[in-house]
Amino acid sequence: MRFKFLLPLLALSVFAFADPDKNAEIFGIWTLLPPLIAIVLAFITKDVILSLFIGVFSGTFLINIINENIFLALIKGFSDIVARIVASMADSWNAGIMLQVLCIGGVVALVTKMGGTKALALWLSKKAKTGISAQISTWFMGILIFFDDYANALIVGPIMRPITDKFKVSREKLAFIIDATAAPIAGIAIISTWVGLEISLIKDGYNLIGIKEINSYGVFIETIPYRFYNIFMLFFIICTAFMAREYGPMLTAERRARNGEIHYGKININDVEDKTLEAKDGIKLQSSNAIVPIMVLIIGAFVSFYFSGLGALEGEVLKSAQENPFSFNTFRETFGAADASVALFQSALFASIVAIFMGVWRKIFGVKEAIETWVKGWKTMIITIVILLLAWSLSSTIKELGTSKYLVELLSDTTPKFILPTAIFILGSFISFSTGTSYGTMGILMPLAIPLANAVGISSGLEGQELYSYTIISISAVLTGAIFGDHCSPISDTTILSSMGAGCSHIDHVSTQIVYAVSVGIIAIVIGYIPVALGISVWVSLVLGLIATWSLVRFVGKKVEL
Repeated sequence: MRFKFLLPLLALSVFAFADPDKNAEIFGIWTLLPPLIAIVLAFITKDVILSLFIGVFSGTFLINIINENIFLALIKGFSDIVARIVASMADSWNAGIMLQVLCIGGVVALVTKMGGTKALALWLSKKAKTGISAQISTWFMGILIFFDDYANALIVGPIMRPITDKFKVSREKLAFIIDATAAPIAGIAIISTWVGLEISLIKDGYNLIGIKEINSYGVFIETIPYRFYNIFMLFFIICTAFMAREYGPMLTAERRARNGEIHYGKININDVEDKTLEAKDGIKLQSSNAIVPIMVLIIGAFVSFYFSGLGALEGEVLKSAQENPFSFNTFRETFGAADASVALFQSALFASIVAIFMGVWRKIFGVKEAIETWVKGWKTMIITIVILLLAWSLSSTIKELGTSKYLVELLSDTTPKFILPTAIFILGSFISFSTGTSYGTMGILMPLAIPLANAVGISSGLEGQELYSYTIISISAVLTGAIFGDHCSPISDTTILSSMGAGCSHIDHVSTQIVYAVSVGIIAIVIGYIPVALGISVWVSLVLGLIATWSLVRFVGKKVEL
């Protein structure tokens, strides 16, 4: 009787409806099965794609149990997955998101091939005159390469490694700075390879609570002040560099490096880096090869947002915009009405064309090689597309099952308002730490976090702008918790690439970084998410958090002799 525990569920299965409210009542706690399976398997297998796929399949299996025929339900469940993935790809919004993600990957590849990012890095490295300036230059370079965390990890380390070695900065510290300016900056950049995934998940989450018309890009922008871990970590690097203070294992590593003992990694970045996307040999390195395409991407995005939104305005709002085309209200209305997926794709495509034209004009490559490089850039983003498709499918599955409704009814009256964002942040951290991926964590948690935050806010008496702001806090907790866990994880791709780029032992990088990450994570919770959930202004929390970060380095850190 191996399937005996399924009998009560099977008895109810014939009454299952496509109506989420009905399904929530019928299946009850079973509606939690898909996200729980995805989370548990992520912990066990460390493979987010497999975990998401089986999570979706468990949901489609539940939906398709008919007449107690398990085998037919298995077959229909699999067919349902395929149908959901195809439907996700067919959606015009989703198509735009996928295309802009792929296209930005192409821009990154072209800029790298033309030597633009390498030229920027070399220019910046020449400005380093001391150990402090070497660390700040590395930090600033990480900020400049905001558009992609992989590009950051692969470019900054090899360029800055000789400079930091010269000034006796440890390889562990170099790896930490690279890692701490990879995902943390890419995750909050307004244009990056991350933003398509983030705004798509936000839009999908709002759909689950019945809000179809939502400016998800605007919501993403509003989460930025609440991304406490990202902001405090970026400030933390500056504090340790300027004050020359460290603590924990990093203090030992830095003192050892000052005495001339540099620990090298056993894995060479050349073993994993795609040589086809390196800067071509013999070309003149020019910063403009990076600056021009990236500025076209950014400016083009704003122009696309403006005209896309202008075309969607109607009535008095449109008339006001035409009369005052450059007023603050006009920009607010146009950006709010814009189709972010189309606007970002347009700007990425135009930036690609500009980059190809520049490379051909400067005789770096021919048209054929340029297009091949652009397509290789697309290939680097395939993993993101797969995660997106499975995340969309999981979201549609749990919506049909009524998971959000059941979870809301279960927890909305019992969960304290002030604790939910922190709980989301911690859960996201654990999932991301165990899987080594921020993307998958966001895909698993976002469909649950938005409905739950909305329900807890309503049950706590919030409405209007207060309820909206509370949901924003919870969304930021998903996005930031995923990055925090990824930053700590020894199996994270960016953690591994940062070790390799710095030429540092991977174990040494993880052991020195995790103490810093956890310290800043605690500040993000205690001075960030708990106070703002209680109603404290985010700007007050940010100021207090920056002071706490400075104090941590000043009073816990010990001086490293230069």
